[in-house]
Amino acid sequence: MWALLSALFAGLTAVLAKKGVAEVPANTALYVRVTFVLLFSVAVAAAAKQLDVTALTKTNWVFLGLSAVATWASWACYFRALQAGDVARVAPIDKLSFVIAVVLGIVFLKEKLTWNLAGGCALIVSGVLLTLR
Repeated sequence: MWALLSALFAGLTAVLAKKGVAEVPANTALYVRVTFVLLFSVAVAAAAKQLDVTALTKTNWVFLGLSAVATWASWACYFRALQAGDVARVAPIDKLSFVIAVVLGIVFLKEKLTWNLAGGCALIVSGVLLTLR
């Protein structure tokens, strides 16, 4: 259920972001978006009484920090791409992140590649190529 909701919100994000970056610099749009994400995240964590960061280890901090840098880079590139192209062309390319995540999971996390997973990745790549023709 959570993964489907994530996909729903990611799709909604693409359309809303396309409108949000219209006629403003991509970096301005990005810092406004990140500010809203920060405020909303703090509010949700506070409501759930989950603001205590003392349990985080140094490793948690390092990997969450690296993840934040990767998120910023992804969003910065995504906003630039949305300014330059249609959502219907940008979003499919962005979804190649699934295939990249699978490969990185196999290489760095020693996750297993199954035939179903490989087939799904091949279908995603094929679908992206088909939508871009």
